[in-house]
Amino acid sequence: MQKHATLPKPFADLGIEVPLLKGLADMGFKEPTDVQEQLIPAALAGKDILGQARTGTGKTAAFGLPILQQIDPAGRLQAMCLVPTRELAVQVSGEIQRLAKYTGLHIVPIYGGAKMATQQHQLGKRPHFVVGTPGRVFDFMNRGTLRTEDLRFIVLDEVDRMLDIGFRDDIKAILGRVRSNHQTIFVSATIENEIKRLAQQYMNDPIEVDVSRDQLTVEEIHQSYVTADRWDKFRVLMMLIKQEDPPIAIVFCNTKAMVRKVAQKLHEAGINAQAIQGDLMQRQRDRVMGMFRKHQLRVLVATDLAARGIDVSAITHIFNYDIPPDSEVYVHRIGRTARMGARGVAITLVSREEGKELTNIEKLINLEIVERKVPGFKPRPPREEMLPRAAPPPDGGMQAVGTSTETSTATKPAPRTLGGRHRPARKRRRL
Repeated sequence: MQKHATLPKPFADLGIEVPLLKGLADMGFKEPTDVQEQLIPAALAGKDILGQARTGTGKTAAFGLPILQQIDPAGRLQAMCLVPTRELAVQVSGEIQRLAKYTGLHIVPIYGGAKMATQQHQLGKRPHFVVGTPGRVFDFMNRGTLRTEDLRFIVLDEVDRMLDIGFRDDIKAILGRVRSNHQTIFVSATIENEIKRLAQQYMNDPIEVDVSRDQLTVEEIHQSYVTADRWDKFRVLMMLIKQEDPPIAIVFCNTKAMVRKVAQKLHEAGINAQAIQGDLMQRQRDRVMGMFRKHQLRVLVATDLAARGIDVSAITHIFNYDIPPDSEVYVHRIGRTARMGARGVAITLVSREEGKELTNIEKLINLEIVERKVPGFKPRPPREEMLPRAAPPPDGGMQAVGTSTETSTATKPAPRTLGGRHRPARKRRRL
């Protein structure tokens, strides 16, 4: 007989039954978080819920446990969760599968970027719970492959991000097509007016569960910045990684090109790093994210869009290689560390011309971010090729006949050779 870890009694006190308690024990859950403590009893009571909680507080288990407990194993598709990104679809479905390990329930993720035929085959195996992105879910609904007549539970996870990305019309179309009597749960880091309007339209007298903190940042995150010009940033990043020695970290860049460049240079420097950005094929994204979740990858270099949905509780460090132009993006970035009560570190590299962006962030979070000095770091002057080129003389550089120069051609230093594309200038032929 298989032995299990001690079943977590605090979850049993919330009404969770033994099969799910076994899954919780295997995953190391012992005490419920605030959102779990408040949302689970309300969900078990059948209430529609408008929940507000920041990322990393255990939202998936909060809505997943009560839904899994109420699903009939003999029935067809009964629960559906909409999420903003494919990465989050894989992550949420994976966690729900682990929670449902001893229930016999079948959970399937569906998302864009993967083969329709493969996912259609999975839907044909009569799943009980589907986790998917709105576009792909709506596509399968139109094809008749995803049947909603037996749906009893609908969850919208990270509603604010889905609206930001542009899934508004798909969400309304999906919710409008579900005719069965069902329970609806919205979970979001922020509750804006548009989300409240959605709740009024598609929910039945919802109760509000708000466990978000008034502060946008948490005490467990030590925030600092390092002043570094753009040509010094990689050198500073390497020094910080060496000094901090992070077990698992994310480096954020503002562009896909910079993500590729930084990841390649880290790899060449002997750092176990990989890039994740929008141009990667889905199988490559899945491979990189799988390595990161299994801690087989030390540093993930990412854009903000590609990183949406990354919820890995053990992330210790966030490095902002580029300061984000939007202050709220900074909050989302650093919120990926210090999960579940752990401590985290967030370090931002700021060039001299980016002081305004740093000030805007400090105003938003109502906190002064301290400057960090990196031992051994000495700023370098800008590279020669980054300096503005001197304008040519009005005569195009040709010296008038009979005039003299202060420095003869023979004594001028030869131009530097900077690789094959930058050759020394050829001497002017005498006429």
